[in-house]
Parts: sequence; C-alpha cells; structure tokens
Amino acid sequence: MRKSKLLEKIRAGRCARICGLGHYLPFFVRYAAHHGYDAIWLDLEHRAMEQREVQSLLALCQAFDIDCMLRSPTLERTRLYRYFEDGATGLMMPLVADAAQARSIVEAVKFPPLGNRGMDGAGLDADFGFDAWREGSSYVEDANRETFVVVQIETAQALAEVEAIAAVEGVDGLFVGPADLGLRLGLEEGAGDVSDAIARVAAAAEKHGVAWGIPAATPELIAQYRGQGAQMLAFGGDFALSQVLADCSADFARALGE
Repeated sequence: MRKSKLLEKIRAGRCARICGLGHYLPFFVRYAAHHGYDAIWLDLEHRAMEQREVQSLLALCQAFDIDCMLRSPTLERTRLYRYFEDGATGLMMPLVADAAQARSIVEAVKFPPLGNRGMDGAGLDADFGFDAWREGSSYVEDANRETFVVVQIETAQALAEVEAIAAVEGVDGLFVGPADLGLRLGLEEGAGDVSDAIARVAAAAEKHGVAWGIPAATPELIAQYRGQGAQMLAFGGDFALSQVLADCSADFARALGE
C-alpha cells in the first residue's frame, strides 16, 4: 500500500505542504507532485465533480505519488470509506461539531479495532485485490496506519470542544477554517477572534499529540503559523491561475505597447 507523505512529515515533526484543487484539472496533479507538494486538498464540499472524475484524480494522485486529502461533501459512512478505496489518502471533514461526530467519522473509515469500516479489498488502495487477498497481507493494518482523518474547526461549538475532539483516537489532525470560524465568532459576543481561536487549536493539538493546520495566504503567514506549531499548511492552488493570466496579460500589454 502506498505510504502517506503527509503522515510521514507529521510523524517526523515536519510540516506538510498542501495545495488546493477544486476543479477537474488532471494536469494539476502532476504539477503539484513535481513541485514538491505532499498533498492536494481536493475540495468536494464547495465544488461539484462527477464520481468518475473524482476517481480519475485519485488514481493520478496514486500514480504520481502525492496524497489526496479529500474534503468530503457527505457524512454517509459507505461513501466516506469508498473514497479511501478509490485512492484518497485522507479525509478533511468540514464543520465537525463535537467529539461524538469526530468519533463517528473515525468509526466509518478505520478498520477494526479502531473503527468499523467495511472490508472489500478490491479497490485501488489495495492494488485491486492483489495487496489485500495475498497470503500474509497486512492491508488492514497498512490502511489504518497510512490513511488519515483531519477535522475542521469552524464553529464556536467546535472551538469550545476542541480538546475533546483532539482526544478522539483516530483523529490525526485539526484544521482551522478561518473564514467560517471568523464569520461565526463574529456573531457571538465575547467569543474572541480567529487569532485567539488558532492559539486554542494549536494548544489542544500539542496537548493531545495531533497535528494542526490552516490555509496560509502569504509567505509571512506560513512562517507565523509554522512558528505556532502548524504541521499542515495550505498555500497555492488552482485559483492561483488567475494571477498567472494577470501576469501574462501584463506582459502582452508591455510587448504590444498598450
């Protein structure tokens, strides 16, 4: 079974590099792997893709040896572990409310004894059966070890329960959703701001031995969050193509004297 680059970085105390993808752009997978990213954050919460499109992107991630951290649009247990069967390395779960919900997600996607994932062994993650069905296979243990669950802290309720969420066995990381969290904290008097929330998430992650992460909009924020202990930082993605076209358009204008 393929080993997770993100988990390898985290377990070594290093920082995993993540880029975002929200559209069906197969070439992007190759580019991300070539440029040293550890994982692609595939956003299916806010972007729509057909199932076969998702499967093909996951296959490319496997082929080019880069993790796919898939942000799921659903809590349906069979769909969650089918993402792993199709080649996802990890799940990012949005708007997780509390420890009970985090535990339910782990239960769905981890094999016993950690969870209650259904056993098939015929998916891409198991080399279409060759890995799972051979004598002496360690597929179950490998799958539990080399896949990950990251839960997003995006509400005041989740922030209030962040220590309990971080303590759930099988949760590998906490990921701050600054836009959603900032919006919701702003509606509650005395709730604090996103900076305070980040510090609370970082402290809970350190206490319970899990990683934490956040999107970083600038190199300065990358350095700041890393200094606070972040081990999963998202920077760059398909929307950055807008800047590429802006730069090319400016070059056109200069070359044409316009």
